[in-house]
Amino acid sequence: MFETGTGVGGTWYWNRYPGARSDSESWTYGYSFSEELLEEWEWEEHFAGQPETERYLNHVADKFDLRRDIQFKSRVTAAHYLEETRGWDVMLEDGRRYSTRFLVTAIGVLSAPTMPRIPGVETFQGQSCHTHYWPKEPVRLRDKRVAVIGTGATGVQTITEVAKTVGHLTVFQRTPQWCAPLHNGKISEEEMRKIRANYPEIFARCQETYGCFIHATDPRAALEVTPEEREAFWEKLYAEPGFGIWMGNFRDILVDRTANALISDFVAGKIRERVKDPVVAEKLIPKNHGFGTRRVPLESGYFEVYNQPNVKLVDITETPIERITPTGIKTSNSEYEFDIIIYATGFDAITGSFDRIDIRGVDGASLKEKWKDGPQTFLGILVDDFPNMLMVMGPHAGLGNLPRAAEYSADWATGLIRFARDRGLTRIEATAAGATAWTDHVIASSQGLLFAEVDSWMTGINRNVEGKNVRRIMRYSGGHPAFRERCEAVAAAGYRELWLA
Repeated sequence: MFETGTGVGGTWYWNRYPGARSDSESWTYGYSFSEELLEEWEWEEHFAGQPETERYLNHVADKFDLRRDIQFKSRVTAAHYLEETRGWDVMLEDGRRYSTRFLVTAIGVLSAPTMPRIPGVETFQGQSCHTHYWPKEPVRLRDKRVAVIGTGATGVQTITEVAKTVGHLTVFQRTPQWCAPLHNGKISEEEMRKIRANYPEIFARCQETYGCFIHATDPRAALEVTPEEREAFWEKLYAEPGFGIWMGNFRDILVDRTANALISDFVAGKIRERVKDPVVAEKLIPKNHGFGTRRVPLESGYFEVYNQPNVKLVDITETPIERITPTGIKTSNSEYEFDIIIYATGFDAITGSFDRIDIRGVDGASLKEKWKDGPQTFLGILVDDFPNMLMVMGPHAGLGNLPRAAEYSADWATGLIRFARDRGLTRIEATAAGATAWTDHVIASSQGLLFAEVDSWMTGINRNVEGKNVRRIMRYSGGHPAFRERCEAVAAAGYRELWLA
């Protein structure tokens, strides 16, 4: 295993910015493969913060003696398939090279951070950092003049925490988000005992639901119930922890424009209640997408931040940022001075981490070039013309509660490698027809879903990356139960849909 960082944890190793926290229930977010692990780990909070999740992953690495197989500080820059050996030549940034029969990519969905394309970034003389590369040593924020650029899920968490101690905070927002309350809390010893006793039911529930969360879609439609019932249900969801208001809502809010407008109006009303200045409240209400059509950030007092006298919101659709200066930020109508600039500008999602490695398949074909008009995969795990390469959580795989989904993909990939080794196979590959059929199915599964009409990382849009300005379907929208059913059918048939040699 090659790991760029100096320790395990992936997302939770890199993203240590203020307020970093999981929005999946922590007890659904851990691994399910070991009863002993489930018995011994005590979750502290319903939604674990970065330090707790990083501790958990280090505990797992130690318990199963995983570090002996991991080479840290090892950034892979290229991987080339060699037909003569039916293997991969893997090249590292420091010049080391390795040969392997099978190459498994576990490089993440949101792991290729992007900086904004703003002139002068390198000229700023204060402290600046991207949230993904937040320093391990403490950043002194107290009484400082701080800017945060970006109001996605990471920005929302960062802004909420930073606002507690800074002297003055200026938030530069391009696109407001439909945020909902997280309602986090501590887990008592008694509650942890109940969680442990219910682990089989908890993981079975995650297997049943669309996104591998404990929240399941309500079978009713928003337009089938009375306005009073609808309002009461939404009040209930808004007051409950987690993604229930997104994943456990009426079945039509993400497909029916009228139903989506109703839930959007409900959440907009909540924002107006929580933000005292009506002008600021309107700026914080999205106008270019409906509730749930982008990933919903969960927050803990985010909107109340804008009631603080030391917090200013700058709408950069009205007054764009022209450049970063040595002392701060210049917009079209003002110049601001800062001690610290925080870039919460997100990631080149899903395919970005692949694009940053020179991956070449049969006859030197470039994966980045193959995917220039959108990814093409078989089950989000295999790619035609790239033999013996298996992706854990690749494009077009079933997404959702990431550890639940990743655990399944890892198990399926392991099963395929075991199948090949047991039979002396040295070449496993998706067929072109199989990849085309799955890609077509993935695209078809998004038809009628309102998210497919919206610019977001889930539709492949990133204005900070050249060429990522056309909407493409990047994930499977048929739900995880349907995804597993298709994968299991392929395995049960002896992987005959693949090219095996």
